Amino acid sequence: MIENARSINLVAGLLLVLGIVYIAGPLYLTVATASHTLDFILREGFAWYPGTELLANMGRIITETRIPVQMFNSLVVAFSNALGTSTLSFLAAFAIVYFRIRWAGLVFALILATIMLPLDIRVITTYQVASNIFSPLNAVLDVTGLNALIAQAFGSPVHLELSVLNTHVGLIAPLIAHGTGTFLFRQFFLTLPKDLFKAARMDGAGPIRFMWDILLPLSRTSFAALFVLTFLSGWTQYLWPLVGASTPDMQTAVVGLARLVPDADGEIPDFPMIMAGAVLVSLVPLTMIALLQRYLVQGLVLSEK
Repeated sequence: MIENARSINLVAGLLLVLGIVYIAGPLYLTVATASHTLDFILREGFAWYPGTELLANMGRIITETRIPVQMFNSLVVAFSNALGTSTLSFLAAFAIVYFRIRWAGLVFALILATIMLPLDIRVITTYQVASNIFSPLNAVLDVTGLNALIAQAFGSPVHLELSVLNTHVGLIAPLIAHGTGTFLFRQFFLTLPKDLFKAARMDGAGPIRFMWDILLPLSRTSFAALFVLTFLSGWTQYLWPLVGASTPDMQTAVVGLARLVPDADGEIPDFPMIMAGAVLVSLVPLTMIALLQRYLVQGLVLSEK
């Protein structure tokens, strides 16, 4: 029986068009609104066609707000998060797959547990640790009774304090430890021939040489895919930058966009200016996706084999 391919193609094309409209429709309204003045939006409502004020509104964002500084903060946070997560995940998966670790399965399960406990759930405890990174050590000294002995010997207990709030380190460090990258690399490493490591050892390559000269080049697409995904995740993070940074000069661009909406009741938001800020902030992740889309698709496909 020959299937009616024409009708299938027609339905598939219709669904594709509906999907494009569903995704591109809000983007078009954002750009169209950003290209008009506030008076026009208040008179006409939705901007169904583009105007001529897009560059002017984007210029106001650059000169009248802290969005440029906050975009730099987002770039630092997103790039450092992507590089740190990719590197840590690669090393963790390399150790789990290619080293004889007795409790490797348990370690991998604990790493995967971080996926079920995202930062949004543990934001309070993360804030407590970030406000004083020595608080776990202080707690251990108190529980074990060492602080009491120190107080008897030196007259006062030990209480160390160091806050990383309102710093780039404080915004980056809680985002790095995540199990998704380790799972991605582990699945890819399992698809490689099992004798590859033994063959490298027979040729005189140690673990570091094998990792650097053989495994890393083979993993470049997976590395690029994870880098793009974690970069986008770091760029769009809202809750932790909102909690971990209290000054405008340390907040990220997504938090800065939310701050453009006035808090006072009855004050009308400058919708074109806000939409122009959204367009400006979206340029960086859209550019990265456009440039690295091929590596993103290849990395995700290869990791699933």
